[in-house]
Amino acid sequence: MNAGRRRVVTVLGLATVLAVAIAVLPGHRGWFDVGVYHGAVGHWVRGGDLYEWTTGNGYGFTYPPFAAVSMLPMAALAWYPTIVANLLLTALAVAFLLRLLVDPLARRHGWTRWYALALACCLLAGLNPVRDTVSFGQVNLLLVALVYLDLWLWERGSRWAGIGVGLAAAVKLTPAIFIGYLLVTGRWRAAATAIGTAVGATVLAAALAPEASRAFFTEALWDTDRVGELAYVSNQSLLGLVARVDPADPDRRLWLLLVVAVLAVWVVRVRRAVRDGDERAGFALTGVAGCLVSPVSWVHHLVWLVPGLVVLAASTLPWPPVDATLRRRAYAGVAAYVVLCSGLVWVFANGSAGPAGFVGANAYVWVSIGMLTLLPIGRAEQDDHPGFTEHCGAVGAPRGVAAGRQR
Repeated sequence: MNAGRRRVVTVLGLATVLAVAIAVLPGHRGWFDVGVYHGAVGHWVRGGDLYEWTTGNGYGFTYPPFAAVSMLPMAALAWYPTIVANLLLTALAVAFLLRLLVDPLARRHGWTRWYALALACCLLAGLNPVRDTVSFGQVNLLLVALVYLDLWLWERGSRWAGIGVGLAAAVKLTPAIFIGYLLVTGRWRAAATAIGTAVGATVLAAALAPEASRAFFTEALWDTDRVGELAYVSNQSLLGLVARVDPADPDRRLWLLLVVAVLAVWVVRVRRAVRDGDERAGFALTGVAGCLVSPVSWVHHLVWLVPGLVVLAASTLPWPPVDATLRRRAYAGVAAYVVLCSGLVWVFANGSAGPAGFVGANAYVWVSIGMLTLLPIGRAEQDDHPGFTEHCGAVGAPRGVAAGRQR
């Protein structure tokens, strides 16, 4: 069998195994969240209150009004076409992210590009957060793609960098941490663009839907019961960890101390990443920090960890690594990937008492903390990104940053 045919067989075999496993193993979410979007927006278009509509078990629309405005086409679609539209948009987002994050590695190392992208797609599909995002019909991967659109724009020196972050923050509040990233790293123009875009989108939504905007910012935003139980094992944030210690009375002071500690580490690390010209590590660290500090980070939100896995994998190339440090890093990356694929936290869905329960129920939190503190920084090879060298010079970054060593 020649190499080309062997690659085709490998990809088809891996895709088949994944498809069967996803279809047979428990965990399909029945397009629950896209059902919430579809039901709430349809109810709103027919004259109802956007934030009063709920499913049979009490879940309602929790996003800002601009998200509902952007989802208005759903109101014209029946149920199954809505699912298809969600899947197609998610597939486009995945294609963009793979092209941005994985294709440069394939070109740099002389890999067959379609084969590298196909394997990466299979590896992506194996992750529990990705499976849940698709199965719930969530918007997470679309938001990651919007934010990483700004990375693509930034690496090309575009004046439009920041617009993706602004739109993502207007759709859902948690990506606003990337505005913080732009501010703490001194990206003033991109930060202004992001803030202006987010404010403009929010004002537009307020003009189109004043009552829904009033309801969100004065009532729904502050109603934590709308999003679910903080101690539920799917909440893999710092507050989720604290709540599982004492579900009846989570220690908010401990949570705030942990948030401050995480933000302090994040600021130090992202500023170092920008100083070393490693924008990709900076973006990845920001996604990880956002998952940790958000009061609620359901398992499907952890797709923000995917770019960090790519950065970690890239730091160990070429494979197999011969240096002992790189080998340890590769083992750690494989372990993190396996844990994120395993669905380990769901073993403790009915209780997380005792040391084993505490460790297992918070498994994804430990992965996030490990990535925040240990993700390698320093390797930014601008040859892969047209215009990046000139842009670095324009903002005062070292023009020789591509030679930076991975730390």
